[in-house]
Amino acid sequence: MDLLGSILGTMQKPPSISIEEKKKRKAQQEQIEKQQKVEKKKLHEFREKIQSKINEFIKDGRQEKLQLDPMDKTYRAIVHEVADIAGLASFSFGLEEKDRYVMMWKKEFAPSDEELLAYRREEEWDPEKARHTDQLRAIERLAAESKPTVSKVEPSTNYRDKYKHLIGDTAAKDAAQSTITNRSYGFVSSENKRDRRTVEQVLADSRAKKKLKTEQSSDDISNLVQDSNS
Repeated sequence: MDLLGSILGTMQKPPSISIEEKKKRKAQQEQIEKQQKVEKKKLHEFREKIQSKINEFIKDGRQEKLQLDPMDKTYRAIVHEVADIAGLASFSFGLEEKDRYVMMWKKEFAPSDEELLAYRREEEWDPEKARHTDQLRAIERLAAESKPTVSKVEPSTNYRDKYKHLIGDTAAKDAAQSTITNRSYGFVSSENKRDRRTVEQVLADSRAKKKLKTEQSSDDISNLVQDSNS
């Protein structure tokens, strides 16, 4: 006997399955297959039901959208598939495993982003309010577009170059001389005044002129008296 045969001979054989265990396993497998057939048939019947309901919805010219009852994820997937084949727009709303449902629209009445947002927030959609809001937005947009824009006008030529023969190379602010404040004479520089004497000098000169004028008048009177006497 070779080595492999001796090893296999020493190994324990797998436990044999009794007839009762085989029957039990067979019954379980048959039960699973039966449940699968039932579930498959149930899904098929649901698909046919949804197809019929969607066909009625499409033929009804008064309906713009169709809302279905809450259902599991598997059934919602069938609804979305059938709606897509029929050319409808479909969306799911609500909480998963609680109240999540499917709503469908005809293509010509496809929902706006604002409408979808309202359903996701579990709010009622008001078409009239939405139209009013759209009108206000349109008016604001037109007002913004029609608002005149003020553009800065740049001169084509420099006025200094144009009137250089009149004002020279320096003019206005560039040619202005700075002045130093003088408490006695205000904001005009004392160098720019003709009379550069101080107040005391002016008063002294004024008194001297008056005195000289008085003396001249006295001399004139004396001369007149002398002339009259002679």
